[in-house]
Amino acid sequence: MRAVRVHELVGPRGLRVDELPVPVPGPGEVRVTVKAAGVNFPEVLLSYGRYQFKPPPPFIPGGEASGVVSAVGDGVTSLAVGDRVAGTLIHGTFAEEVLFPELALVKLPDAVGFEAGAVTLLTYATTIHALVDRAALKAGETLLVLGAAGGVGTAAVQLGKLLGARVIAAASTPEKLAFCRAMGADEVVDYGRDDLKDQVKALTHGDGANVVYDPVGGKYSEAALRAIAWEGRHLVVGFATGEIPRLPLNLTLLKGCQVVGVFWGSFAMREPKKNRANGEQLLRWVADGKLRPHLDATLPFARAGEALERLERREVKGKLALVP
Repeated sequence: MRAVRVHELVGPRGLRVDELPVPVPGPGEVRVTVKAAGVNFPEVLLSYGRYQFKPPPPFIPGGEASGVVSAVGDGVTSLAVGDRVAGTLIHGTFAEEVLFPELALVKLPDAVGFEAGAVTLLTYATTIHALVDRAALKAGETLLVLGAAGGVGTAAVQLGKLLGARVIAAASTPEKLAFCRAMGADEVVDYGRDDLKDQVKALTHGDGANVVYDPVGGKYSEAALRAIAWEGRHLVVGFATGEIPRLPLNLTLLKGCQVVGVFWGSFAMREPKKNRANGEQLLRWVADGKLRPHLDATLPFARAGEALERLERREVKGKLALVP
C-alpha cells in the first residue's frame, strides 16, 4: 500500500510517499480502506517535531480519515467488513490502509460523503468537547472565536450557532471575515487591523464575551482575556501562531473568570465511549444539514507536503482533504 511519511523533522518538505506492507488488525482493531483523509494544523507541527506527541521518523501523519472497513480483528463487535466509517488517530491516517481501535471509529451515515466525513471528526469533535464539556456554553451567551476562518475556528462558529450562542468571529483579513459571516457568524472582528479588546467590548456593550475559543495563542490570547465577561471561560485550544502566551493571572481574579485547557486527543484516549458518542452526534448533524464542513480543496497523497504548506501559510479556509 502507499502511505505518506515524515522522514525528517524539517516541516512539510520532509514528507514523501512510500510503499509499505498492508497492516493486519490485531484484537480490538479495525482496518479501513481510506477514501479520504482530513488535513489539520497538528500535522504541520508534527512535521517539525513540535506537537505534544513526538513520534520518531519515519512516521505516517494524519489525524482523521473516512473509508470502508476491510478487515476486523478478534473481539470487534460493532463494525463489520463493508461498513462506511470515519475515525481519528493521533497520527497515521495518510495511508491507503489504516488500523483503528474499534472505539475510534464511527459509522458514516449514508447521507454523508467520504470527503465530508474525513474533515468532520477532528475539528468538530475538538470543538464540541471544548464548548459543551469544558465551557458548558449556554444558549444566549456570547462566544468569541479566534482564528475563526480555520478548521477548528469554522467548527466553533457553526457549533456555537447550533448551540444558541451569539458568535463573534475574529480573523485577519476582509476575505476571511466574509467567509466567517457565510459560515454563520453574527459579528466579525478584524484583529489584523484594529484592537481586539476594544472591538469585542464595543460589540458586547462593554460586557465582554462569555466564552473565548482560542486556537491561536500569541498576543491575541491576552487581548481576548481582557475582553472576557465576568465569570467567562477562556478555552485554550492551541497555539497556531507558534507562541505560547504568558497570561497575567490578575485578570482571572478581576473578572472571576476561568482559563480552561482543551486537550481533545487526551480526552479521546481517556474517554473513548463519550468521544464516540460525540462523533455520532456530529455526523447526525452533518447528515441533517445542521453542520456544513467546508472543504477548501482536495489533493492527492503526492501533494501532502503542499497541503501542509498551505496550512502553514494560513491560506486555507475550513479544511483540506487528501485522497489516495
